[in-house]
Parts: sequence; structure tokens; C-alpha cells
Amino acid sequence: MSASGKLVVDASVAVKWYVPEVGTAEATAILNGGDSLLAPDLLVAEFGNVIWKKVRRGELSPSEASDVADAFVAACPLALRPASAFLRPALDIATRWQRTVYDALYLAVALAEGCPLITGDDRLVRALSSTELAKVVRPLLAVER
Repeated sequence: MSASGKLVVDASVAVKWYVPEVGTAEATAILNGGDSLLAPDLLVAEFGNVIWKKVRRGELSPSEASDVADAFVAACPLALRPASAFLRPALDIATRWQRTVYDALYLAVALAEGCPLITGDDRLVRALSSTELAKVVRPLLAVER
């Protein structure tokens, strides 16, 4: 999928590997697509937070959430980059484009690695659609299966 053979994915994509929802087929295609998958290590906390929210909303039982967390930790298919190494560029991105530092960390990794960020966060895609970062951010649902 990626010319560089690398893709940065965020938690909105990674959760779909373990919890069926809209975009699961596209996320699975990325997982099985042969590219090296990267993310800042922040993804682990965000992944856990998404799973916790699903428990709070009744979408997963606590037991199911524990199973998902265990499966993710046991077979994490991502090369995690230390967020601390990307804090400065992420802060610059966040300040310049009015995005959260959390989102900007994924963007900073993608820019440093010379590859796209795939996200299920449509608000992020829309917010950056008229900026120079539009070429870096790609919506999950536009990924070919």
C-alpha cells in the first residue's frame, strides 16, 4: 500500500483489529498488507482508553476488554517509537495546526519516517485537508481492501 513500505497507524485503526466495527475490513487489510506498521508508544495508552470507553458504553464486557488487551500486548504488530523522541516536532505541529499533541505525535512519526498516517479519525482528516499535512494523513475508509 505504501511506497515506502511503512505506515503509521493510530489507535482508531489498531482497535479495529480486535473489535469488529465500521472500518474493521480496511484495518485488517492494512494489518495483512505487508507494510511495516509504526506508531508512537502513546498508542498503547490510547488503545487501552478506547477499550475502557467501550466497556463504559456496554459495547464490551470487562472480561472481553481484558481479553482484547491481552491479545494486543501479546501480539502487538506495531513497531512502537518513543513519544519522547517526537515531542518537540509534535508540539510544533500541534501549535501550528491547532491539533492535540496526541494527534501530532502520530503525524510527527509519519513525517520522520516519510510515510502516511492512516486514521479512522475523520475530524483529523477534515481539519488537515487544506494544509500541507493533507498528503500525510489518509482516512482509513479510503484504504483499498
